[in-house]
Amino acid sequence: MIQLDEKIYFYLLFIIPVIIVLFLLLLVWKKKTQQKFADALLLKKLTPNRSFYKGTLKLIFFILGLCGLIIGLVNPKIGTKLETVKREGVDIVFAIDVSKSMLAEDIAPNRIEKAKRLVSEIINQLASDRIGIIAYAGQAFPQLPITTDYGAAKMFLQSMNTDMLSSQGTAINEAIELATTFYDDEEQTNRVLFIISDGEDHSEGSTLNSVEDAVDEGIRIYTIGVGKSKGAPIPLKRRGIVESLKKDAQGEVVITKLNEQVLVDISDEGNGKYIDGSNTDAAVDLIKEELLQMDKKEFEAKQFAEYKDQFQWFLGAALLFLFLEIFILDRKTKWLKKLNLFNEKQID
Repeated sequence: MIQLDEKIYFYLLFIIPVIIVLFLLLLVWKKKTQQKFADALLLKKLTPNRSFYKGTLKLIFFILGLCGLIIGLVNPKIGTKLETVKREGVDIVFAIDVSKSMLAEDIAPNRIEKAKRLVSEIINQLASDRIGIIAYAGQAFPQLPITTDYGAAKMFLQSMNTDMLSSQGTAINEAIELATTFYDDEEQTNRVLFIISDGEDHSEGSTLNSVEDAVDEGIRIYTIGVGKSKGAPIPLKRRGIVESLKKDAQGEVVITKLNEQVLVDISDEGNGKYIDGSNTDAAVDLIKEELLQMDKKEFEAKQFAEYKDQFQWFLGAALLFLFLEIFILDRKTKWLKKLNLFNEKQID
């Protein structure tokens, strides 16, 4: 396992293409200047021991030395010991609605971004719980399996958008059915499913049946509503600019509304609670209290420990290359000249 301490120093690598461009410009300038002084054949006669390849070799050594210094500043570390630690927590799955209705801007900046922020803030409050993420619209798609890697969870979370699933609509039942496959620990006593949605559901007839099946498997379902009951149109944007509003088959602008009743019915049937997501802090505090009241199950998690610094190897290599760059002269080396590796024509 590799860990990088100061990734910001990687930006220094952008210096390398600048150095190469400056080197090429210098070669062009030298060539033009030399042509004004004398032709190429005369220059070779005047400077018979001058190497035309060592300049490039010095540049390569300098760049390699610079790369070594930069990687040394980043300070890569290698985990040398894998240990098993005991953790206690709850298995939590977040099912996030990514249908087009989540683009409505009745809650700032829009429903989908609000949902992602809510989930991110909930994750920030967790200590040792395992989490998974599901994206759903007309179908449900597993975004992240159950894990304790909160960093990966946030990365997958930020990549979610309303274009990630081709099948549109809102099938909450499929999200619930998929969630039941996420809980891989049969001994886990507390399994929690958070459905973050505006409540639009095109599968109402089968959703409550799916909820009953989930409850039978020991899953508690909480719903978080995002949006306003008065509703809002769905903007269709291109490069951040609104081009039009979504319309129905009759050409009328579609107004999508928060359907709290659907979410309340799901949470009631799922032995959970409905939570208003309009106030992020209040919603997160309520969820935190709910999770604290649940029994925690002990489980094992493997993680790397005792990371060892590796910067010294890169600094050593950097110093070696810079040393070579300094002490390589532009003159031809006598024994290399005899070998004539580059098949240079000898000038009498």
